[in-house]
Amino acid sequence: MREPVFTGACTALVTPFTHSGAVNYDQFARLIDRQLEGGVDAVCVCGTTGESATLSVREHIRLVKACVRRVNGRARVIAGAGSNDTAAALRLSRHAQDAGADALLLVTPYYNKATQDGLIQHYTTIADRVEVPILLYNVPSRTGVSFTAETYRVLSQHPNINGVKEASGNFSLLSHTRALCGPDFHVWSGNDDQVVPMMSLGAEGVVSVAANLAPEAMVRMSHLCLEGDFKQAAALQLRYQALMDALFIEVNPIPIKAALNLAGWDAGSLRLPLCALSDSHREVLRKAMEEAGLLQKPAA
Repeated sequence: MREPVFTGACTALVTPFTHSGAVNYDQFARLIDRQLEGGVDAVCVCGTTGESATLSVREHIRLVKACVRRVNGRARVIAGAGSNDTAAALRLSRHAQDAGADALLLVTPYYNKATQDGLIQHYTTIADRVEVPILLYNVPSRTGVSFTAETYRVLSQHPNINGVKEASGNFSLLSHTRALCGPDFHVWSGNDDQVVPMMSLGAEGVVSVAANLAPEAMVRMSHLCLEGDFKQAAALQLRYQALMDALFIEVNPIPIKAALNLAGWDAGSLRLPLCALSDSHREVLRKAMEEAGLLQKPAA
C-alpha cells in the first residue's frame, strides 16, 4: 500500500515580493521558518497561493530550490508544477524533481478544458516520466474542469500518482472517490473551511492557505482529526470560521497576503492581474484577525 506524501497540515506558501515586484527570497525564507516553527508537516511552493501563474520559469525553479534548501528535510516539500500544456508541465515537474522536491502538485489543465480521457492521458504522460509522487489538484472553480470519480479510479492505478488535493467542495465526489479507489489513493482537503468534514470521510489532511498566518491552528485541527477527535477538531474549525471566510473574501491569494502584511510579515504586493484588497474588505479581514487573536485590537 502506498504511504501518503504527508498527513496533517501542509502550508500553501505565498510568494513574497519586494516593492519593485521581484521575488523577496529573504522573506520567503522567514515565512518557511515560521511554518516549520508552527509544526506543519509539509509546505507547498509555487502553487495557486504562491502566484505561480505570474512567475517566470526561472523564478519558479529558483523558488523550489530555495524552499528545499531552507526546509532541509524538516518537512515534506511539494512543488507546484501544473500547466495546461502537458509538455510544459512535464518540464516543470522534472525541474522540481531535480531540485529535490518530495512530490509534485499538478492542477488540472485550465482554459482548454480537457475531456476525462484527456486528463488521464495528461497525468499518465507526466507520471510515466518522473520518479517522485504526484498529487492531482482538482479546483474546478478556477480551471473550469473537474475530475470524475471514475477518472480518479483509473489514475489511482498508476504507482506514481499518490492522491489528490480536492478543492471542488463536492462531498458526493469525495465519497464516491473513496468508495471506488479505496485507501491506497489519498485525499487532502484543498479548502480550509472543509478540513473536518473531509477528514471524517478519510482525507489525510489539508493543503492550507490559512496556515501561512496560523500554522499552529491548522496543525492542531488536522492532527485532532487524525487522532479521531472530530468533536474538538470541529470546535476549532468553527472558532476560525470567520477568519477563513475573510481569507477568501476576494480571490486567493489577495486576502492572505493582506493578512500577512497586517501581521507584520511583509509579504509585499501582488502581480497583476491580481491587485490589492479593497479597503472595505481589509477592515473585515482586520476584524476577523483580531477576533482570532492574530492581531492586537487598537487601544480604545
